[in-house]
Amino acid sequence: MAILENIRKRTTVLILIIGMALFAFVISGVFTSNDLGGAKVGSAVAEINGESISIDDFRRQVENASRQYGPSFSSTQLVNTIFDQEVRKTILEQQFADLGIDVESDQIIEFVKTSGFAQFPDFLDENGIFNEEVFVNKVADWKANDPLRFDWWLEREKDIIQSTKERMYFNLIKGGVGATLSEGEFDYKMSNEKVDIQYVRVPYTSIADSTIQVSKSDIQAYINKNEDEFKQEKARDIRFVYFEEKASVADEKAVEDAITALLDDSVEYSQEKDTNDTIAGFRNTQDMAAFLDRNSDSKFDTIFKAKNDLPTIAADSLLALEVGEVYGPYRDGDFFKVSKMMDKKANGTVKASHILFTWQGAERANPSITRTKEEAEEEAKRILAEAKKEGAVFTTLARDNSDGPSAPRGGDLGYFQEGVMADAFNDFCFGNEVGAIDLVETQFGFHVIKVDDKQDIVQVATLTREIEPSEETINTLFTDATKFEMSATDAEPEAFSDIAKESTYTVRPVNKIKEMDENLPGLTAQRGVVQWAFNDETKVGDIKRFNINNGYAVVQLTKKYKEGLMSTEDASATALPKIRKERKASQIISNNQGKAMDAFAKDNNVSLSNASSLTMKSPTLPGAGREPLVVGTAFALTQDATSTLIEGETGVFMVKVTKKEDAPNLDNFSTYANTLKSNAANRVNSAVYNALKEGAEIEDKRATFY
Repeated sequence: MAILENIRKRTTVLILIIGMALFAFVISGVFTSNDLGGAKVGSAVAEINGESISIDDFRRQVENASRQYGPSFSSTQLVNTIFDQEVRKTILEQQFADLGIDVESDQIIEFVKTSGFAQFPDFLDENGIFNEEVFVNKVADWKANDPLRFDWWLEREKDIIQSTKERMYFNLIKGGVGATLSEGEFDYKMSNEKVDIQYVRVPYTSIADSTIQVSKSDIQAYINKNEDEFKQEKARDIRFVYFEEKASVADEKAVEDAITALLDDSVEYSQEKDTNDTIAGFRNTQDMAAFLDRNSDSKFDTIFKAKNDLPTIAADSLLALEVGEVYGPYRDGDFFKVSKMMDKKANGTVKASHILFTWQGAERANPSITRTKEEAEEEAKRILAEAKKEGAVFTTLARDNSDGPSAPRGGDLGYFQEGVMADAFNDFCFGNEVGAIDLVETQFGFHVIKVDDKQDIVQVATLTREIEPSEETINTLFTDATKFEMSATDAEPEAFSDIAKESTYTVRPVNKIKEMDENLPGLTAQRGVVQWAFNDETKVGDIKRFNINNGYAVVQLTKKYKEGLMSTEDASATALPKIRKERKASQIISNNQGKAMDAFAKDNNVSLSNASSLTMKSPTLPGAGREPLVVGTAFALTQDATSTLIEGETGVFMVKVTKKEDAPNLDNFSTYANTLKSNAANRVNSAVYNALKEGAEIEDKRATFY
């Protein structure tokens, strides 16, 4: 009741929130708290409506996330993820405090009951069901006897409290979201009222861009008039030359020669014996595993493989080998390889499908199975007879009747080798021809089995050597990168591209880099480059060489963007087409004012077009695209009426309504109203939060620390 009383006292706040959920969700400073403490300058990673997020707490959360996600997330990804979570949490907590929303212990328990924790073994009774008393006692036991586990639970409890508060908060807002029958009726008519029109369109492309003169001051005036369209974040432009550390042609040849030299026997002088020893090569070695351990980048794989498991580039050639024959050297990706056929097994892998009929008590049987073994056998025999009929579709029978997990795949078990399946199942599949269908019993149930395919399998030994750059190549690359860096640094900043061109290097630009970006096209994860570009001491034109994975990048900072409105130069790419469009529309309208439709078409060398069954929900004209204003104007006209000139998206239009069709009458529009309400409620969580975030004052200081 206390919560409801607080909400009643703050009806203005709640109305604003509901308004955001229903409309554009754009607010500014409405929900700013004025009584929030802060931290010392420099100790916060962000300030949200004056409330600080401690860098120490933030780092602990990043560290915890790093342990949780491991190497799948980069450090910058973790920082950005935790930052977004903390911003959301802080903004919503300010709302909870303002509205008096809090969580009691009974609400925590209710949340646990409906979450994944309800299946947590420590919280279940002897019947495997979540028990409130067991849950409370277990947490109390952790507190007394297992501090680490209790600390873990406290962290989970914080998440539960936050989630419970969010659920309460958003449910309160959803309670104020609705739709009237009139709104439902309007939505119905938007989709079902139809209009046929005849129209003339004079496209904006009929006037050449070169004839429309737009000055710098015109662009600035347009920016000032449409500021929201031209806001920009702090950003940087760079360009770079990438020196990739990769093997040269000579390096590749050296690797190929080295692997070729290992094919045949070699003679080595033994000082101990004072004689020459013959060392068996790849072709003749009697101990393949030991030979590959000494000479190959990969070990001897004794597993037999089908064609699909062999290197695609050499599979056909390898299968054609006889036992003892060698193929190669051949290149497979970044490796040179030589392969030797060690053994072959004809029809060594089988592809089969089955329809399983299990019974109560059979191994791995679903607990919902209640049939007896006899009933399972009887049903299996019935389906076996169906499967053997001419024209029977085995996959359909499996999908409709099988108790096995392969049922959705039509019973397909894929390929398998001997010894993988239960003995009786295995013996049937390997002892019968492709196409055979019969019934087999195993500990899992009765199987109606179909042998779908068989393939030969082979055992192949492969000698591999990775193609890597030599030390000479690496040293040359470093020298080239350093020389280019020095030459570019000594020259004028704009000479960067010319110097690169002289050495046939490729210059790659990356534009509008944000302060917390990490991945750069062509360089991938290079946080160091971004930090350098945003360093206050780095000036436009500065150049620096970075050591990156597999090479070096010589980078030049080419432009800085300040936060705020775009300059006319930066905005021109967006503003120019819009200004030209406005002026072309004005020119077309002024030149054709007062004309009839036929004259409008004739004077502009365009023809009349027709469009039928247009609706307000799908305002698309054939050959013109989406034109909501044009279609909306047509619906506002009476039948046979003609519009004035309309400034559309792709040109200037004139339309004549040739037919109007009312939507079929309905007795009740509650279904449409309920759909509108449901759709609006589904948007509440994201839309309201986005509105709150849009209106919040957020000072992002991540770049100071990361």
